[in-house]
Amino acid sequence: MSASICQACHVACCANSTPNVVSWGRGGLVAFGTCNSVALYDPKERRVLCLLNGHTGRVNAVHWVHNNKQSDLECHLVSGGSDNLLIVWEAHDEKFIKLMELKGHTEAVCAVDAIYMDSEILVASSASDSSVKLWLCSDLKEAKCLHNVSFGSGFVMDVSLAVLPGTTVPILACGGDDSQVHLYVVTSEQLQKAMTLKGHEDWVRGVEWVSTRGGLLLASCSQDSLIRVWRLTAKSSTDTPTEDDHTIIRMKEDVFEVNDQGTSSVFSVSLETVLAGHENWVCGVHWQPPVYKDDELQQSARLLSASMDKTMIIWAPEEGSGVWVEQVRVGEVGGNTLGFYGCQMSPDGSTIVAHAFHGALHLWCKDSNKEVQEWRPGVVISGHFRAVQDLSWDPEGEFILSVGSDQTTRLFAPWKKQDNKQVTWHEISRPQIHGYDMQCLAMVGRFQFVSGADEKVLRVFQAPRNFVENFANITGTSKEKLLVSSDCVNLPEGASTPALGLSNKAVFQGDLVPKTTEEEPFNSISDQYQESYFHPLILTEPPPEDHLLQNTLWPEIQKLYGHGFEIFCLASDSTGTVVASACKASKAEHAAVILWSTTTWRQLQMLPYHTLTVTQMAFSPDAQLLLAVSRDRTWSLWRRSQESAEPPFSLYAHTGKETAVHTRIIWSCDWSPDSKYFVTSSRDKRVIVWGPCRLDDSEDMVPPTDISPCSSILDVGSSATAVAFCPELCSDNSYLLAVGLDSGQILLYRWSPHQKASGGDDWISCGGTDTSQSHTLAVKRLRWRPKAGQAGTEIADEGDRERELKESSWVQLASASDDHAVKIFSINMLAL
Repeated sequence: MSASICQACHVACCANSTPNVVSWGRGGLVAFGTCNSVALYDPKERRVLCLLNGHTGRVNAVHWVHNNKQSDLECHLVSGGSDNLLIVWEAHDEKFIKLMELKGHTEAVCAVDAIYMDSEILVASSASDSSVKLWLCSDLKEAKCLHNVSFGSGFVMDVSLAVLPGTTVPILACGGDDSQVHLYVVTSEQLQKAMTLKGHEDWVRGVEWVSTRGGLLLASCSQDSLIRVWRLTAKSSTDTPTEDDHTIIRMKEDVFEVNDQGTSSVFSVSLETVLAGHENWVCGVHWQPPVYKDDELQQSARLLSASMDKTMIIWAPEEGSGVWVEQVRVGEVGGNTLGFYGCQMSPDGSTIVAHAFHGALHLWCKDSNKEVQEWRPGVVISGHFRAVQDLSWDPEGEFILSVGSDQTTRLFAPWKKQDNKQVTWHEISRPQIHGYDMQCLAMVGRFQFVSGADEKVLRVFQAPRNFVENFANITGTSKEKLLVSSDCVNLPEGASTPALGLSNKAVFQGDLVPKTTEEEPFNSISDQYQESYFHPLILTEPPPEDHLLQNTLWPEIQKLYGHGFEIFCLASDSTGTVVASACKASKAEHAAVILWSTTTWRQLQMLPYHTLTVTQMAFSPDAQLLLAVSRDRTWSLWRRSQESAEPPFSLYAHTGKETAVHTRIIWSCDWSPDSKYFVTSSRDKRVIVWGPCRLDDSEDMVPPTDISPCSSILDVGSSATAVAFCPELCSDNSYLLAVGLDSGQILLYRWSPHQKASGGDDWISCGGTDTSQSHTLAVKRLRWRPKAGQAGTEIADEGDRERELKESSWVQLASASDDHAVKIFSINMLAL
């Protein structure tokens, strides 16, 4: 869809769990692989500018092709994935398009590097098929594989390309699981082994060249916790080998000869230094990019390293002695995370970023205001690192909660900065970090939700006081108004998870007072090992990853028992009094829907009808009807009893084996905003609107037999995994629907109940998301914002009528997908 109709205003995603997947360009953009896409992220604007979709497997390696011209920003990017492909991307009119695919590897590509050779791009890649390949990409959109080096049963973890000083000969460094660094030179389009650098005692995880005035420096890092820096210099013919002079101590030099266009050159490689400072595997090294000073490129010898000990270190030689020392060390303390997988430095060297095993980016900025050099954590993008299963807006439409197979529940909200007009979305809380894969959630009121995971128990969470206060600070809402809406007298301060537990325990004001003073000895073991890891935060900006892990949990206030298998779906009514839940089922006895009261958290009723798993449920906006759709290809409609009669809900209408229109599993369902119609979508590629459920202009229900398909059958061409009715009507009083497909695309349709259904004239297509906007895997859930307008852009000035009208023409749609992403689209109703 065109930008005038649909804009992606937020993409929540994170880096894949592979070492070479993040690359920071000289133009300031960070490119990183997220599931099957490459995300281009702007750290200054703090948002994803676009996603490059082309791979069909996980992206494992991303690398900007740097050029050393002052004016030009990078216009080429290379990515490699688990689909055995390399893709070269090229910038065109501020967009990146797929230039060419490099096919040849038979297993997942795990590392890439690329340099310019005149107008051509030289690419080196290593893969799990134990080979390293060298490619030449010409400007005619043609690529050829120049050479293939097989490492037998070994693997190459990283590759790095550079040009030998004073020549046009490229040199390739490969670090592998044989604890050695192999150097190859490219002569007459063939890779020739130059030498092997020994010294590491475990797998070499990263290698990177940098060009300095004295020649080339190569940094290699290893699982032996050490970094080695090697110096490569050109030897002139006058450098005669000295006789064995035992009086001088010098580093051992290895020498190799290169023939470049008829002239022979000799180069020597010696060990410059060994850097010891990390306490665990060192997974990545990165040299500070060169900067322009006085119209020439100047390269500083500053090296950044990232390790599994959760720290990053900047190393550099001291000015006087030339001894390499640790200049800066930053990192995480606490939490249950593994360490860092890789690191990158901004073009000016003032910001560094690391990515962790769970995909989270950790960013630190140099504080320019302080005289002493101080680094502090900065705001950076975050998101789920596995499939996102479900999401929900809060009733006011001010934030989004999402749950995923990464066992977390995350809360995203718009950040209103004092000075900036543009609103950016960020994760501001992680209410639940669980031990089971999350499956579904339902909001119950403003600051309470129920969640279900791959376990038989439902868990109820309530926001603590610390969250409400920070939410007010970040979103610019009135704190007093929010605390009135949640019972603020009994609110705990926060929550923490016991060392071996799954339940978030509430932490109250009294628990925050330190129990023992310096003099008092520990009375018991429990005094020594405190239960609460929660520290209240006063936030004015979104918190970094280590705070999200530890200090933004919500306390669990209830567990609900009743299902025999793993919870599959949840729904809550608009009054916030009833929650419906269903679990995985292969027999009718387990497929019953259970209703719970939100005041007592007791079981109200069981609704048996379906014979297989109920896949989704939805209460009508007027809270009178409950719709359930199932794997048994039928739907059931339950009506609320009047005047508190028993039982609360009774079966009102349903389809059976004979009356079912869908021929495959029904994935999704939703209600029209006026509670008259409901829609179902299925694996059989069909979307059908059913109804009417009540008579025109009256509150009376229609007889159950009258509820039938009232739209023509819409074939969307692919399995329809998600569907949602927009709460706002179009200008011609037609309904707007969004349909999510298992291909990742989202389609918009207008449906008019007054048009004749027979000819299919009742459906009008409004277009779909284009390749860059679409997800790359199945859409799991679509949810419209409950009211018109864009979250975070509320108009303070009541008199600004024109701006108010313009703002109310926008609606927002949130989508969750198997590709790990949560996306929020703003859609202009007037442009439809």
